[in-house]
Amino acid sequence: MAAHIQERIKRLIIDQRLPSGAPLPTETELMELLGVSRNSVREALKALQAMGIVEIRHGFGTYVGPMSMAPMIEGLIFRTVAGHYRGEDSLLELLELREAVETGLIARLAGRIPEADLAELEAVVRRMEAEAAEGSVRAETDRAFHAALYGSLENSLLSEVLEAFWDAFHRVRTDLVDVPTDPRVTCKQHREILESVRSGDALRAEEAIRDHFGNIRIRLRSAHRE
Repeated sequence: MAAHIQERIKRLIIDQRLPSGAPLPTETELMELLGVSRNSVREALKALQAMGIVEIRHGFGTYVGPMSMAPMIEGLIFRTVAGHYRGEDSLLELLELREAVETGLIARLAGRIPEADLAELEAVVRRMEAEAAEGSVRAETDRAFHAALYGSLENSLLSEVLEAFWDAFHRVRTDLVDVPTDPRVTCKQHREILESVRSGDALRAEEAIRDHFGNIRIRLRSAHRE
């Protein structure tokens, strides 16, 4: 019954083409519309809020939520942490998921990234090189590179999914495993990714991405053994 009410509220949002932030009918209106009790409506709204589909603003009403990837990120993080403490290679599995997605996309970018995006990537790599000279590359800079790399695909859902994978992996890795990094290698690998897509060599680009993730995998396994 609860799931059925949730589905009807979601269908209401879809049918009325309500954007994020749009107000939903009041609890009383939903009770009448759906023919259910107030408690049933409240439980359904709470469940939908946990999914980011609606947002309950106490004292103001209920609105269409941001529909972000936050619940997905938290689910990935929890699953990975729980698996790690059960002795599973859950962090490596998450890394392999990121690698599979990025490897599958990189060939589409080789030789097709607009000059403005190439300039942005060049600026990020130079920032990496400056940070490496000071001893370490910041995680935010690494993240900016991968976000800019796929930006020209103009796929907002893809960008959100990649951000979710990146965020989950790095948050869990930081909490669970102390992975030593060589900033010079980090810079070299990102420079190679950039040059390969700039040159239009799809095979070289795929190899550069695989090398990058392969290096992370080796460091993760080394950290686990320690």
